[in-house]
Amino acid sequence: MKVYLDNAATTPLDPEVFEAMKPFLLEDFGNPSSTHSHGRKVRAAIESGRKKIAELLNCTPGEIIFTSGGTEADNAIINGAIQTFKIQHAISSPIEHHAVTHTLEVLKKEGKIELHHVALDEQGNVKLNDLERMLKEFPNSIVSLMHANNEIGNLLDMHRVSELCHQYNAYFHSDTVQSMGHYKHDLKQLKVHGLTAAAHKFHGPKGVGFMYINKDKKIKSMVHGGAQERNMRGGTENVYGIIGLAKALEICYREMAEHEAHIVKLKKHMIEKLKSSVPGISFHGASDDLEKSLYTVLNVSFPESEENEMMLFNLDLQGISASGGSACSSGASTGSHVLGAIYPGSKRGAVRFSFSKYNTVEEINYTVSKIAETVGSKMVGM
Repeated sequence: MKVYLDNAATTPLDPEVFEAMKPFLLEDFGNPSSTHSHGRKVRAAIESGRKKIAELLNCTPGEIIFTSGGTEADNAIINGAIQTFKIQHAISSPIEHHAVTHTLEVLKKEGKIELHHVALDEQGNVKLNDLERMLKEFPNSIVSLMHANNEIGNLLDMHRVSELCHQYNAYFHSDTVQSMGHYKHDLKQLKVHGLTAAAHKFHGPKGVGFMYINKDKKIKSMVHGGAQERNMRGGTENVYGIIGLAKALEICYREMAEHEAHIVKLKKHMIEKLKSSVPGISFHGASDDLEKSLYTVLNVSFPESEENEMMLFNLDLQGISASGGSACSSGASTGSHVLGAIYPGSKRGAVRFSFSKYNTVEEINYTVSKIAETVGSKMVGM
C-alpha cells in the first residue's frame, strides 16, 4: 500500500482544479498585459479569480496580490512594511517558518531592525501577556506570528493578537499558509495588515500564492519591472496557477465543513490507535488536542532511541510518506528548529503526519500497524 501523509508539505491537485486550469495551458495563452482580444480574455480570467478570492476572504480585490507562493509573500510583506513605515522593531517567535525567521534575521544582521522573540509556554503557544509587554516596550513594531504552526499544528488566537496590535499601533503580519483553505478568514472582522497563502497547501498548483495587503496599510513593492499586480509585483502573471489557486480556494470554502469532519475523524482515530499500539508514545506541541490544533497535522513523539533517525526511512520503505519537520528545510542536518526551541535537549523521535480529504481510515490503520512493528522491533533489540 502507498500512503501519503505529508499534506502539510504539499497536497495532491484536485481534478476539478486541473480542469479549470487546462484551457489556460492549452488554448487561452495570451499575455494578460496585451490589449488585444487574446490578452483581454486572460486578463479577465485573472481578475475574476482575484474577485473570487476577495469574496471568500471578505476583502476588496485590490487587497489581493498574487505571488509565487508563501515564501515570497512573507518576504514581500515583512520587507515592505519595515521599509514603508520605518519600523525599527520586529516581534516574532522562535518557531516561525523559515520564510519569516530567516528574513527577520537578515534584516537584523543588516542593522535595519531589532528582533525580539515572544515567550512560549511548554507546548509552544505564544504567551500573549509577554506579547503585550513587548508591544508596550517597543512602539511602532511589526508583529509576525503564524496562524497555524506547520510542524506542531499549534493555533494562534489571531483575533486577540490583532486587537493587541491595533491597541499598540503595531503592524500585524501572519503567515496563514497552513490554515488558508482549512479555516475561514473574515478580513473585515480580523484586524490584520498582511497575510499569506500558497495554493499547493490546499489542493491547488505549486508555484503560486497570494498576499493580502490591507488597503489602509499599503506597502512599497519589492519586485520592479512592470505595472502588474497593482504595481506591487512586476512580471507576467502565472495565469494558469492563479486560475487554479482561485478554484482550489473556492472548493475549500464550498466543502470546508465536510472535509474538516472527515480529517478530524482520521486524526482522532490515529491518535487513539497510536496510544493503544505503541508504548511510550506522546505528541509534540498541541497537535493531539483536537480543539486547539490545526486539524490536518499530528506531530508524533517516539521514545528515545538511537534508531529514531531511521524512522522516516523505514516508513518510506513501507510506502508511507511523512515528514520529520518542514519540507522547506529538507536536506538540513540540524533538526527541527521548532522542536529544538520547545524541547531543548530532547532525544525523542519526531514524525509529522499530515492529512487531507483524500486520506482514508484504511491508510491510517496500515500506517499505525507499520509504526508499531518498527517501534516494537527496536524495543526487542534494546
